[in-house]
Amino acid sequence: MLVSLVAAALVASGPLAGTTMVLDPGHQLGNARFPDQINRPVPAGGFTKPCNTTGTATAGGYPEATLNWQVSRRVRARLVDLGATVVMTRTSNRLDRWGPCVDVRGRAGNRIGADLKVSIHGDGSYAAGARGFHVIAPPARAGWTDDIARPSMRLAHSVRAGLARSGVPVANYVAGGDGIDVRSDLATLNLSDVPTVMVELGNMRDPRDARRMTTARGRAAYASALVGGIRRFLR
Repeated sequence: MLVSLVAAALVASGPLAGTTMVLDPGHQLGNARFPDQINRPVPAGGFTKPCNTTGTATAGGYPEATLNWQVSRRVRARLVDLGATVVMTRTSNRLDRWGPCVDVRGRAGNRIGADLKVSIHGDGSYAAGARGFHVIAPPARAGWTDDIARPSMRLAHSVRAGLARSGVPVANYVAGGDGIDVRSDLATLNLSDVPTVMVELGNMRDPRDARRMTTARGRAAYASALVGGIRRFLR
């Protein structure tokens, strides 16, 4: 009992004590088995979109949903060690599960007053030579994201800095070439009332990015970089 109390005290006094954040591991491993559910239209911020998608995969068949899940769990563990309260939008990575829908993911941090939300993904571009990460932030849409656009962009720059410092290449196939993209079509961003970004860790169809994504060492590097970016934002 004494050991448990001491451990709790150490967590409570960590550098991120008092912060709450949401991690959104994109997709779900079983989405493809539930087409009716994931194709159902849901609110996306003034329009509708399908509930979810199947995600992509490497040429070798390593699923995006699994990448997102494994990296998110590493990020969560480190943030909790630092004293943060971390909520995950899904708590499993299973073939017999689907969702949650993008509107649920988008609103995930609102009721709990989270300090931030990060949605973790891998891209699936077939463009020749496309590789590298990019971070997506919402624009200032009146009535939707105008209140979070500026802090979300600051979060995007912080996450970009964390990934770039870890040696992950910046995407060479996204307009601007600086690793930052702005999109108004994503429910995960549009429905958030807290600073939020979506990060595409790399292009899963590129063999170089795929090598990093499919190794425990590579996923650990991604997680460490994301934690560094989050801490940079909170400072």
